[in-house]
Amino acid sequence: MKQFLIWTSLIVAAAFAIWNMTKLATTSNQATVAEAKEISESDWVKGSRAAKVVLVEYSDLQCPACAYYAQTVESLAQEFGDQIAIVYRHFPLPQHKNARLAAYAAEAAGRQGKFWEMINRIFLNQKEWASEENALSLFTDYAEKLNLNLEIFQTDLDSPNVKEVVENQYASGIRFKVNGTPTFFLNGEKISKPNELPDLIRQKLTNP
Repeated sequence: MKQFLIWTSLIVAAAFAIWNMTKLATTSNQATVAEAKEISESDWVKGSRAAKVVLVEYSDLQCPACAYYAQTVESLAQEFGDQIAIVYRHFPLPQHKNARLAAYAAEAAGRQGKFWEMINRIFLNQKEWASEENALSLFTDYAEKLNLNLEIFQTDLDSPNVKEVVENQYASGIRFKVNGTPTFFLNGEKISKPNELPDLIRQKLTNP
């Protein structure tokens, strides 16, 4: 009888431990989904920050696929306007030697109110600077064409604050298991087929 009680206690304890682990895993997954759709102060957003539908993109400015999907993202912004929030986050891939510098240039331009204009120009001229040894000179040229104050632009580009923004966004991508670009999250859920984004957004707007 005593042995039976011991075995029963062990089985109950094991079952309770498994239940707790399952619950913890589910909670952790839900927390990740919730975090992935949160908009931070450092995020650049098209649309409304208060929108219930949030599309987050992790992007590398030297990535050809990201340049291609930039047109899709712009179409989504025009179609849905303030019904959604489109969030851009930097995820410069290690194999792209100028991607991180490009991200700094975009953030520096953003300090003068020209973030979106700069990434559009960077994407448009991607082949020009991607393999360039002195890409900074080209980014400075783009800044000049956008009528930015070049002295302030260069100071901001080298500033710890700008670099911290890029590194923090990259780190958040790692936390959400981003392993390539572009990677999209719609209301916290990773999208495997970006071409389906227009329909998926319409579904979210119809059935929030």
